[in-house]
Amino acid sequence: MEAIEMIKERRSVRKFKNEKVNRETMREIVDISRWAPSWGNFQVARYTFVDDETMIKQIASKGVNGFMYNVGILENAKNVAVLSFVKGKSGKLDKDEYATSKTNVWEVFDAGLACQTFCLAAHAKGIGTVIMGVIDDKSISKVVGLPEEETVAALMVYGYPDEQPSPTPRKDVDDIMRFAGE
Repeated sequence: MEAIEMIKERRSVRKFKNEKVNRETMREIVDISRWAPSWGNFQVARYTFVDDETMIKQIASKGVNGFMYNVGILENAKNVAVLSFVKGKSGKLDKDEYATSKTNVWEVFDAGLACQTFCLAAHAKGIGTVIMGVIDDKSISKVVGLPEEETVAALMVYGYPDEQPSPTPRKDVDDIMRFAGE
């Protein structure tokens, strides 16, 4: 699949077939995803996969702040990925000081790069994804047992798509770009 085609065709999928994605496929997707760029090549992104239905139900009840839209998707989910990142590395040039006024915001930026790369790699392998931003990172951390030095960046439900979402409208290129000095 061509890169431009992949970027234009990837959609958030919210309806999945009633089957689990095998772990080897997810390993292949992470193998591709690990090539996402990161600050200082620290590679802070971590992927925790949940295919246990009891644990997914705990995430649905404790991890999405009661946001019913996410609860509904999780209630039917067979596969969930928790994207986390190792805290305190991105944005630093040495061990103690951040290099810019953005301080630790670079951690989230690196997680975003990893998340997009994961979703595109999954799409290339025929796996649909939806990224959930309304989350309780501390509760999800406890449910899945993340190490203390990591924090949850996003929750992604993934699986074999049972829908083909249409493209959503995009702003015109002239509305989102400019050249400085003009």
